[in-house]
Amino acid sequence: MAKSIPKIGSRKNGRIGSRKHPRKIPMGVIYVQASFNNTIVTVTDVRGRVISWSSAGSCGFKGTRRGTPFAAQTAAANAIRTVVDQGMQRAVVIIKGPDLGRDAALRAIARSGILLRFIQDVTPIPHNGCRAPKKRRV
Repeated sequence: MAKSIPKIGSRKNGRIGSRKHPRKIPMGVIYVQASFNNTIVTVTDVRGRVISWSSAGSCGFKGTRRGTPFAAQTAAANAIRTVVDQGMQRAVVIIKGPDLGRDAALRAIARSGILLRFIQDVTPIPHNGCRAPKKRRV
């Protein structure tokens, strides 16, 4: 009976590639998800495998400070620092969400030295869909 050859990049063993030699990634996709409470920046390769991620909460910001533009800028810089070391030169940026952190994160990405191919806004906008909740009385 022939022995089955284990796949190197299978999802069963959890590892994609080797630990000692990180892959060179010339191009990737940067996702910025900016809500009013937090900003999450995820960097993937072209196939969609996550290389690096960071959020305002994981950078040490607590409470309402997570929603600030400075927290978003810090999160974007942390996420991108590792992929620049792995050789990323070009990227596509996909932004989602209504918060002020989206602009700050985009500025931090542009300042990092990565060439931006294009910037896409995929914020979901209802075409008068569900009824909005009642306004808060304070």
